[in-house]
Amino acid sequence: MDKLKFYKYQGTGNDFVIIDNREDVFDASCAPLITRLCDRKFGIGADGLILLNKHKGYDFEMVYFNADATRAMCGNGSRCVVHLAHKLGIIADHTTFMAEDGPHEAFIKDAQVHINMVDVQEIQVLGDGYFLNTGTRHFVRPVYNLAEYDVVGVGKNIRYDERFQPQGTNANFTEIISNIVHMRIYEKGVEDETLSSGTGVVAVALALSVAENIASPATINTRGGQLSVSFTRTEEDHFTDIYMIGPAEMVFEGTVFV
Repeated sequence: MDKLKFYKYQGTGNDFVIIDNREDVFDASCAPLITRLCDRKFGIGADGLILLNKHKGYDFEMVYFNADATRAMCGNGSRCVVHLAHKLGIIADHTTFMAEDGPHEAFIKDAQVHINMVDVQEIQVLGDGYFLNTGTRHFVRPVYNLAEYDVVGVGKNIRYDERFQPQGTNANFTEIISNIVHMRIYEKGVEDETLSSGTGVVAVALALSVAENIASPATINTRGGQLSVSFTRTEEDHFTDIYMIGPAEMVFEGTVFV
């Protein structure tokens, strides 16, 4: 068996196994290995696995896998991999990197990682919520009594709703209490509620800009912590200069047999 070095990170409760793969030490085609490393009983345990790869023309590439080994863009994972790249000396305080949804800029300031997200050109207003793509697909539904809401049961139904097939969607639920925005999310690929989602927080902020006219920067409380989203709204449902801002923390590093 071979030893594989890894870094365990979390960003507002979303946790990740990150591997410095600049020397191609990891077989990204091996889905069973990815799912095993993310397994909380038989592996390290994580919502997803991230490879930090070389990429011509950029400081690095982030390749993100959900816990079920499907590829995606991950906002919280982006902050974590930027933090690791800084720790490893790959970047200074500013960077450009490649991800699943294209190139991104990012910078670190006052212990917060700022990620420039993709522009959003359309928000579909549905009868029961809002559908948009913030690097990955999200449905946002305002609800009452969010704390007691059946996020897993309802979220799973939305994730597989025929309106969003064949790709499916993440399902976000949000409530404004005393002018504070709260959100919870059911994530596809994890197939469960997670404590936070960076792309989901962006989706909630932009949907509520349309629904409630909330201003930039918007502060969103997730179950794992607080994130901020700044944006420029150019038309009713067009948004540019979107930044998702929050912390990233290395929890531990180690080696695992593979």
